[in-house]
Amino acid sequence: MEIQQINEGRKGYFEAVEDGKQAGKMTYSWAGDTKFIIDHTEVNEEFNGKGVGKKMVMAAVEYARANDFKIIPLCPFAKSVFDRTADIHDVLFS
Repeated sequence: MEIQQINEGRKGYFEAVEDGKQAGKMTYSWAGDTKFIIDHTEVNEEFNGKGVGKKMVMAAVEYARANDFKIIPLCPFAKSVFDRTADIHDVLFS
């Protein structure tokens, strides 16, 4: 599975693709120059239970780490991943 990031100015998204099919999409919006808000995560039904959502959140974490950004997880799914995963709190905006 490949996770792609598309940044479109003040908004963007991470997209999970497997065998040419979109497995999921997680959207975000910029809040200033150094933080972004994950606002929605959705996984296509046929990919449920395969960890697609978490893979997209982890791709966002890696992007944030590489660029010294912080994440505000307003999406309930993304927030639940942050709540359960202590070792990614370094990129959590507080």
